[in-house]
Amino acid sequence: MRRTVTAVVPALLGYFILSGLNCCRHLCLVPIASLKLFNSATGVWWRVIDFVNMASTLFRNVIQAQPLFLNSSALLRRKNGVLYCTMKSTSHSHTQTATEEKQQQKSPQKIKVPPQKQMKEVSKIGADYEAVIGIETHVQLSTLTKAFCSCPYSYGAQPNTCICPVCMGLPGALPVLNSKVIECAVKLALALNCRLSFSSKFDRKQYFYPDLPKGYQISQFDIPIATGGSIDLDLPLEFGGGHRRFGITRIHMEEDAGKLMHSGNGSYSQVDLNRAGVPLLEIVSEPDMRTGIEASEYAAELQRVVRYLGVSNGNMQEGSLRCDVNVSVRPIGQAEFGTKVEIKNLNSFSAINRAIDFEISRQVNLHSQGQQDSIVQETRLWEEEGKWMVFFENTTATDPIPFLVQKTVTMRKKEGLADYRYFPEPDLPEVVLTKAYMDSVGKSLPELPEAKRRRYEEMGLSMQDVLFLANDIAVADFFDATIQKGADVKLAANWIMGDIAAYLKNEKLSIIDIKLVPHELAELIASIKSGTISGKIGKEITDLGDIEKMVDKVIAENPKQLEQYRSGKTKLQGYFAGQVMKASKGKANPGILNKVLVEKLNAKV
Repeated sequence: MRRTVTAVVPALLGYFILSGLNCCRHLCLVPIASLKLFNSATGVWWRVIDFVNMASTLFRNVIQAQPLFLNSSALLRRKNGVLYCTMKSTSHSHTQTATEEKQQQKSPQKIKVPPQKQMKEVSKIGADYEAVIGIETHVQLSTLTKAFCSCPYSYGAQPNTCICPVCMGLPGALPVLNSKVIECAVKLALALNCRLSFSSKFDRKQYFYPDLPKGYQISQFDIPIATGGSIDLDLPLEFGGGHRRFGITRIHMEEDAGKLMHSGNGSYSQVDLNRAGVPLLEIVSEPDMRTGIEASEYAAELQRVVRYLGVSNGNMQEGSLRCDVNVSVRPIGQAEFGTKVEIKNLNSFSAINRAIDFEISRQVNLHSQGQQDSIVQETRLWEEEGKWMVFFENTTATDPIPFLVQKTVTMRKKEGLADYRYFPEPDLPEVVLTKAYMDSVGKSLPELPEAKRRRYEEMGLSMQDVLFLANDIAVADFFDATIQKGADVKLAANWIMGDIAAYLKNEKLSIIDIKLVPHELAELIASIKSGTISGKIGKEITDLGDIEKMVDKVIAENPKQLEQYRSGKTKLQGYFAGQVMKASKGKANPGILNKVLVEKLNAKV
């Protein structure tokens, strides 16, 4: 018998063990001891009993994602304290429809939890305990060269093509500080209301890892370039809204490490040193956050700030903005912090939110069970998806089906500061800043997201409009330029958030890629407001080049009709016009369209 068994099997096993339910009682029984489980991601075999503990978490996601596995072909039964699995073989169980096969091959669907429900679950936890959350954010700077050498860096470049003796840590190669790194650090420090140090220094942070060729990282320890500070943000309305201010402990400069590339079977790893020496700014927050939502919005606001400043592109998928979250839990009213746990591998804002909420729940459960001593200072990894295969005795499994796993797992015990053996970097001088230099950098700062949001609020825009427009600096600049040309504020916001945003989303473009310029939008809004044209006409496609492209495409796709038209069947002009209107979704300006059609259809071959 050949079967595919997905994560629903371990989920069901664990669920029924934990709940003590009895299942259906028929057909031949296979003892659970004969089940062999294989994690294809890590190449590790598991016993069923070893992962029953995670099954209750899996059950909810798996059953919702794969409901058709709850059928009579896979049955569980408890007998004399032992769980058995019954596999029912029927004639139709060996055949799959194309739809079922397609559903099995799909990637796991992420179960979206409504924000209101999510907040309700977090508030339940907050009845007796509160979380204390801080974030360490690494921002990769958009400098032309690396921090301590002249090597360029390009994301996605061929491995080990952007390196030199300094990057490789070769003996005798000395670092030279890139002045743009200092400028970026000062910009960010001023934007976050930090106190700049007139004199700071670099230190060696010592640890051994294959992607760190020197055996130490050049960083800043006891005298960073900036300390103190704060960041202001507005929570989205779906998360309750409201203004928040979170403290910044410090900002310091450092270099990035290289990157390990692991083989498919995990038998060896290769080192790419392209990223080694790329300049970073580490921003350490105060432990002021209490929920995953606050932490994810903090990270999103920090991304906006660095993008507004132009010091980094802030792309999380490229590693230009990386967040390590520190979470602890304590009873309400207790002043002392609980044991801190660090979470890594957070590659999106939603992952930050979910990982923190999971870790809070994990720690609260341990507290409520009197097992708070089992919470140790460690680094945990956030895992969101995996693949499992279950092998039954004398059966063969087909390809594994992916499913969604959301949990934190132990990565390593957390090192203390003493383990890094910091000492001053002897090959680099102190970084000395003057008041004049700080002032000149301060004058170059653009209007920041917080100031922009407050200005938009004063214009009478709703918080929803404000958050949308200020989120992207390119959109904000387009909006500002439009209203500077005299456009009505609310109408300009509606156009940008409505039709223009929908067009950008459909075409996968940025607002800087479209042909429409602010003064044209302002003129269009003025014409609609004065009644010269209607809103419907205002949304028509009037760009001659765009209409010509659509006409050329329709003519090329209909050679037979073109030949008939040129043979005298001129009524076919209406057919061509209809096809162009269909392609433009009814938005092509009829007058311009007919003029272009006549020219194109009657053009000499």
